[in-house]
Amino acid sequence: MTLHITPAAIARHCAECASHVAIEVVAETGSTNIDLLQRVNAMRGPVLLIAERQTAGRGRAGRTWLSQPGSSLTFSLAWRFKGPLHNLVGLPLAVGVALAEAMTALGVPVQLKWPNDLLKDGAKLAGILVETQAAQDGAIWAVIGAGINLLMPDQLEADIGRDVASAPWLAQMDRNALLAALLNRLASVLAEFDDTGFAAFTERWNRLQAWRGQAVRILDHGDTLHEGLSAGVDGSGRLLLDTAQGQVAVLSGDVSLRLAP
Repeated sequence: MTLHITPAAIARHCAECASHVAIEVVAETGSTNIDLLQRVNAMRGPVLLIAERQTAGRGRAGRTWLSQPGSSLTFSLAWRFKGPLHNLVGLPLAVGVALAEAMTALGVPVQLKWPNDLLKDGAKLAGILVETQAAQDGAIWAVIGAGINLLMPDQLEADIGRDVASAPWLAQMDRNALLAALLNRLASVLAEFDDTGFAAFTERWNRLQAWRGQAVRILDHGDTLHEGLSAGVDGSGRLLLDTAQGQVAVLSGDVSLRLAP
């Protein structure tokens, strides 16, 4: 197991689809997403920024992402897209497919919880935060942040305050090879997504879906908006619920998905 992460070591494991990605590693930063968002006007190609320690990590809807050096992977990938902003609908779900497929290929089967979490044994293993920004030249950039729990020290789990998953099998890998495997799949998926949009990933996402056919609730700041049986997603990445009133399609926004009691 190699813990020391270097750009050159990651690049040695990269496939051709990721060979054009600039790789950077920092010992510590507040948020890798914020760092890359501040640089979009200066970037000419995709950049992967990895932080060995992230002190102000964020999740969706402004939630805090807690991590510990050596126990997790925290990184962001800035990627330039061809199309207008509305073409990026469903991008967080496609990113979930990429990460889930990469981890499964490495021997850690995971499932996807709509819209942006990866679950292992029913608990959260990883989270995704996608933020978009237009550059001065009109290009649309997406900064894709990910936090993955490799190990879960007791104190960190206590600080998080809920059951979370870890992937000790991945923790035994050379971190450079692991990051390259994730980057390879991400680069391949993002290039495909730029050409096709999310529709081409619908079935891949649905095969990996957690809670398929189970009773779930859609919450908005604690209030139940919908309740029904989870029925996958459509070609726009909307969650489909079979309710007593018929099937409804739910956009992500700031709503939360929970299992029904």
